[in-house]
Amino acid sequence: MALLITCPNCGSRAYTEFWFGGELPAPPPAPGAPVDASAEFGRVWYRRNVAGLQAERWFHFAGCRRWLTVQRDTRTNAVHAGD
Repeated sequence: MALLITCPNCGSRAYTEFWFGGELPAPPPAPGAPVDASAEFGRVWYRRNVAGLQAERWFHFAGCRRWLTVQRDTRTNAVHAGD
């Protein structure tokens, strides 16, 4: 099995029990900072697609039906943390 995701409710499961929800966008600008509309669009819609650890959302559709956030290494598909 290539990718195991540990659900906090159901334990370690195959990735086929989950739906990929995408990479988490970069954090928003600090409160009160000037907002650049083009930068804000890019923050939400253009993903970094880094080689290494990235935060992702996964939906456990075949289990507890909850969303979780994991840190996945895109080079090895190893999941390092979850909530």
